[in-house]
Amino acid sequence: MHDYDLICIGSGPAGEKAATQAAYFGRRVAIIERNAQPGGAMVNTGTIPSKALRETALLCSAFSRRPLPGMQFNIDRSVSVARFMARRLYIEQQEHDRIERSMDRHNIDVHRGVGRIVDPHTVEIDHPDGTRARFSAAYILIATGSAPVRPANIPFDDLNIVDADSILTIDRLADSMLIIGGGVIGCEYASIFAEMHVKVTLVHRNPPIMPFIDDDCRERLLKTMTERGVQFVYDCAVSSAAIESDSSVTLRLDTGESLHADKLLWAAGRAPNTSDLGLDSVHVAVTDRGQITVDDKYQTNVPSIFAAGDVIGFPALAATSMEQGRIAVCNMFNIDFKASLARTMPIGIYTIPAVSMVGISETEAHEKKLDIIIGFAPYANNARGRMLGDENGLVKCIFDRDTGALLGASIVGEDATELIHIAMDAITNHTGIEHFINACYNYPSLTELYKYAAYSALQALNSSATNSNNQAA
Repeated sequence: MHDYDLICIGSGPAGEKAATQAAYFGRRVAIIERNAQPGGAMVNTGTIPSKALRETALLCSAFSRRPLPGMQFNIDRSVSVARFMARRLYIEQQEHDRIERSMDRHNIDVHRGVGRIVDPHTVEIDHPDGTRARFSAAYILIATGSAPVRPANIPFDDLNIVDADSILTIDRLADSMLIIGGGVIGCEYASIFAEMHVKVTLVHRNPPIMPFIDDDCRERLLKTMTERGVQFVYDCAVSSAAIESDSSVTLRLDTGESLHADKLLWAAGRAPNTSDLGLDSVHVAVTDRGQITVDDKYQTNVPSIFAAGDVIGFPALAATSMEQGRIAVCNMFNIDFKASLARTMPIGIYTIPAVSMVGISETEAHEKKLDIIIGFAPYANNARGRMLGDENGLVKCIFDRDTGALLGASIVGEDATELIHIAMDAITNHTGIEHFINACYNYPSLTELYKYAAYSALQALNSSATNSNNQAA
């Protein structure tokens, strides 16, 4: 007999949901967590804190986006980021309480300390007080998340040079900031700080930024970020960074150019937290980047060991990590509940404006030689979009030319990460142009953009049909 049916190493989104799923179905479960608070990066350093700061930035910039005569809003730049993030701490505490209540309700044992796998069924824990314990389980789930990559030539020991986990601990709101990396995290923070009137320079090795998003949406995102003052430096690599006598930062590029700012945020990649797990001792297969290799059941090459979340790589999103944890448990114990991830999954990027997408993109459709028709609906033509001051927003829908079914959608603009779920449901239910045109949406609302994207596609469809008939004649 084992001590537990399942031991989860890590209490982030994958570990928490896996543990509660298994406990819900009557399994004996334990979680090993090295940090004082549960929730992983999702709650403590990443998803929730950064989105809380984003909401604060939007509040600060509301008057500039929707100006009112005689009213101004100025940011006190001497105020610490902690003051700006006061609501973040409240939200985090609520999440900590929710997770702990859930663990208590499901009778999940929580062991504080660093877990290390010693054999396919045993985990050793080094507790903070120096004691050590071992527990065995029928199955082990690795859900230890990821951490920012820290190159050796960057002096992270200085308070003015931070990574994506420590950015929210900076002492004050800087006048200027260098951000290295044009991925999701770098672009999110670049737009957030620019919104609070920080002079931001974003350095990215190979353009474009976030190459996986739709070209039209990226163009509008870049336009907005540029309008808010973000400067982009492409086609270069970082050679070194140095702290000056006034505590500012000088960044030297391989082009010979030097950039100067008050603060530097390194946001060029994350690495899975797998180095001290003892994977070598049990021969768990990993990639050359340290990501754990799993099959479609989230099972490693060691049958009793599963993995989910950031440790297995893309897409490394909180939403997908939660589902991966649940699915892994169902596969472990042959629970007929969740067998695989949903075929249609949205991606949300919390830049300002936000970007979200689901289904196939225009580029993918062309690569697959699909016969498509595209519908566009700009926020500028929508009453609600104009009220929000979002002149650059866009809903772009990819429809099947023959059936009118929605195949994919990309959105840039206010509430994009909420709006995208309408497209997700349409794709899942194989509806599209006809459904959107016949639907009655609240007015004024952003949801009405789908109706006009459908009208746009219908107009393009009729126009192409007319041109074909004219050519035939």
